[in-house]
Amino acid sequence: MKKILYSLLATLSGIVLLFGYRTSHEAVSATALIDASASSNAATGAAAGSATPNSSASSAPDAATSTDAATTTDSTATATGGLVNGSYTGSAVNTRYGPVQVQITVSGGRIADVQVPEYPSSNSRDRQINERALPTLISETTDAQSADIDMVSGATFTSEGYVQSLQSALDQASA
Repeated sequence: MKKILYSLLATLSGIVLLFGYRTSHEAVSATALIDASASSNAATGAAAGSATPNSSASSAPDAATSTDAATTTDSTATATGGLVNGSYTGSAVNTRYGPVQVQITVSGGRIADVQVPEYPSSNSRDRQINERALPTLISETTDAQSADIDMVSGATFTSEGYVQSLQSALDQASA
């Protein structure tokens, strides 16, 4: 009788531990759906950008490179929203799977266009993930007009690098 009682208690304890185990420490929200025009426009821009293989990426996901970002501005046009018209390239941010770099074009004080000239694409899985993630991130950026955007579920490292590079470009545009 004692053996049965001990086995039931051990089984019950195992079930409680199994269901109580958390597999994720952070909650990452999924982004909204993309409208067809923004999706095709962003995919064209992402495909036109030069993809750099993951040859110099470090294992630290959030380390920004020391390369200065390129900036082209129109000093006569200052936006009412605080952004100066022009084209701004954010710092390349090294992620676990490769560098991510964002370039924005500001027109009329608003983010008019977003390009991603550098993103992880060294293997087919990276390309598959970023083919889905980048258009979503670009659409979120043009909708929010800031770096306060949702991350893409399944592309956490790319999303984090994208947001950091985007913030770098926005900092240049607001200077």
